[in-house]
Amino acid sequence: METKENKISRRSFIKSTALASGAIGTMSMGSSALLSSCKGENGSGYTPLKAAGTYYIPELPDKAADGRELKAGLIGCGGRGTGAAFDFLNAANGVTITALADTFVDRVEDAAKQLKEKKNIDIPANKRFIGLDAYKQLIDSGVDMVIIATPPNFRPEHFKYAVEKGKHAFLEKPVAVDPAGYRSIIASAKQATAKNLAVITGNQRHHDRCYVESYKKIMEGYIGEITGATVYWNGGQLWYKNRQKDWSDAEWMIRDWVNWTWLSGDHIVEQHVHNIDVFTWFSGGVKPVSAVAFGSRQRRVTGDQFDNFSVDFTMENGIHVHSMCRQISGCQDNISEFIQGTKGSWTSADGHVIKDLAGNVIWKYDWEAQKQQFQQSNPYVLEHVNWVNHIRANKTIDMATDLGVSTLAAVMGRESAYTGSAVTWDQISASSQDRMPADLDLKKKMDMKGYVVPVPGKA
Repeated sequence: METKENKISRRSFIKSTALASGAIGTMSMGSSALLSSCKGENGSGYTPLKAAGTYYIPELPDKAADGRELKAGLIGCGGRGTGAAFDFLNAANGVTITALADTFVDRVEDAAKQLKEKKNIDIPANKRFIGLDAYKQLIDSGVDMVIIATPPNFRPEHFKYAVEKGKHAFLEKPVAVDPAGYRSIIASAKQATAKNLAVITGNQRHHDRCYVESYKKIMEGYIGEITGATVYWNGGQLWYKNRQKDWSDAEWMIRDWVNWTWLSGDHIVEQHVHNIDVFTWFSGGVKPVSAVAFGSRQRRVTGDQFDNFSVDFTMENGIHVHSMCRQISGCQDNISEFIQGTKGSWTSADGHVIKDLAGNVIWKYDWEAQKQQFQQSNPYVLEHVNWVNHIRANKTIDMATDLGVSTLAAVMGRESAYTGSAVTWDQISASSQDRMPADLDLKKKMDMKGYVVPVPGKA
């Protein structure tokens, strides 16, 4: 398994990070203009949406530049966390993992075993931390940076402590599951910037060469002014864990976290945030002002979540975005984004293509050129390349703020579907909703009456 209203606007973030990252890396995406095929290669005849240099394009060399040795700690040793640890190790020379933390000992031991077998990295027993407070012990263990891949509801608190202690952070998406977590993320991101820390997030499309090139073409005006969009993550059922007799309430839910709203945010937040985030990114940070949604539960086995959502977002510039996601096997799948403009349209389907209003292809991503120019095109690795490069160059970057906007947009859609009511940005951003259980205890019984499937139209 694998993400904002605040005083630091996306526009100011783009300007600052574009300047901060200009000298990083040995090969720039700016040099990858060959990664396209279109009519009018120089973009003549198009009116840019933004002037070149006013929006952020990441430097994406195959590997991070060499520099000082860096020690990272992994918080959350499940499949995504362990995968992120290896992505980090593959992104640069002179980097290592020195500490592990997880709620459960078996997760830590499995991650340690994999690191030893695949990378010959030994994690000593005194750097293997277990329990709900293990993240504090890891952050205080002498690491330079942390990979935070715990279930999403824990990420705001883990990020907050990491920033307080002056640690660079990689945050998996989404960055929160509720308004309280969102506001915490925004506050911590501001502090991270003030401390010159580098914060990268796991919405890996921002480091996927095809998406980055598509974004550049849209900024260059190839589809004109954006008038609407549809974004999809329609796929099959995910994994689940049946309860074992020796598991407490909390242990069962945390081990089965992807199926519980308080832990994952529901799949519209945990997974579909990727696609919602593509639109907020490509549109220059436009936020939704309201959402009207519906959803239902058809075949999910455990937890308290829906398995399908459909959302009509009204954006602050007046356009509408249709968001659709489903986790039901045996149905029509579609994981893509489509954006309509006054002069044409772009889609990530069919290999990233831009068409004019008559349906003629005017640009498409050149996959063969990518193979010829680069050895590394895995965005899960490239996001760590960018992270290490910023740290070694002593440059700050804040991706948490923008992903916070996308995360809260997904929360808007979820709450509208759960309640059957329209939900506005002003309502959700000011909401007191905090889904962290007050009685969370790994050994004792919890009050499970609140963990029920929502029924729209009921309070």
